[in-house]
Amino acid sequence: MSYFDQLVQRSDGSQLFDYHPNGHVQRCQCGQTVFFDNQFCLRCGSALAYHPEQGKLCSIEQEPNSDKWVIRSNGPLAGQSFSLCQHRQSAAQCNWLISKEENAPYCVACALNLTIPDLSIATNADYWLTTEQAKRRLIAQLTMLGLPTVSKNLDSKQGLGFKLLRPIPDGPAVLTGHMDGVITLNIEEADPAHRESVRQNMHEPYRTMLGHFRHESGHYYWDRLVMDTPWLPVFRDLFGDERLDYKQALETHYYQGPPVDWFHTFISSYAASHPWEDWAETWAHYLHMTDTLNVALDFGIRLDTLKLHIDEFDASHLQGCPRGNDDQEVFLAFINRWVQLSSVLNVLARSMGQADIYPFVLTTPSLRKLYLVHSIVADVG
Repeated sequence: MSYFDQLVQRSDGSQLFDYHPNGHVQRCQCGQTVFFDNQFCLRCGSALAYHPEQGKLCSIEQEPNSDKWVIRSNGPLAGQSFSLCQHRQSAAQCNWLISKEENAPYCVACALNLTIPDLSIATNADYWLTTEQAKRRLIAQLTMLGLPTVSKNLDSKQGLGFKLLRPIPDGPAVLTGHMDGVITLNIEEADPAHRESVRQNMHEPYRTMLGHFRHESGHYYWDRLVMDTPWLPVFRDLFGDERLDYKQALETHYYQGPPVDWFHTFISSYAASHPWEDWAETWAHYLHMTDTLNVALDFGIRLDTLKLHIDEFDASHLQGCPRGNDDQEVFLAFINRWVQLSSVLNVLARSMGQADIYPFVLTTPSLRKLYLVHSIVADVG
């Protein structure tokens, strides 16, 4: 059963599949609820660590006279021995496990780092922690979706790497972006005041660290899963021709803004700037949706009981869309449950005087693009 299949319900409210938690919300061996980034249980003090392949947060104890740790939690992992990521004691506060077979100092998430911030500079440690927390959530989800996350250090051609940088006075700018498998992220985005200022200046409804990682990962996976594959003509039919001058397209977007009717065709205004950005934005939204629904179900939220009527998407909205190794009914059930959940989340946010959690509206063109992302992910997973 795939990560995605565990999320969905039929349109009549019945469960399509039994749900299995992915690690965001689980329990310590003492019964206390524990969460994705926890290193210790606040009730019993047990050490905790995350197993990325299993998507489980586990209670652990150190072996006598050893640097190895044994899983104490019930289940198939109980009694197995692992190492802890060396970044557990660093400012990154990584809580991930390393299997014996890996025999490496860093976990699969931290091993993707090509450059980390200069920790001798004030506030960089705090920025790095926030950055790594978002990156770990990304890598955990990509792993559960079955997507490749091999380090650039191990595969220079197709691997993935991260440069986490902060600009220095009179130095070059640090631009968040992707190039040839390397995602560069300006860690000043971890400063809420800076991020909010940029968000308002850019007229963006949503801007987060996790959103940056998910967006930039979309560029990476376009290179891996779309470019030079049979999916490329399908991509061009839905998103447009990516051979359009990218630099000129972005300059036009920043100087003239998006088309006035962009919301009829694109999931965000930035998606209207170029087919590559349309893909990356759509990819990020797909990750937003699947992860949030996963957590909602992890908490036992029954989406079929929500007292909110929506005009559901159905098969007619996907008519003519090429299909991969997927189930169209599953995808439509997922999307309709997301529309319900996000609408309720927005109302809850407004009740607290906050901005909408998901300030976007799905249209049929956006739905069809999301379905292509889903079909490509399903083929891999």
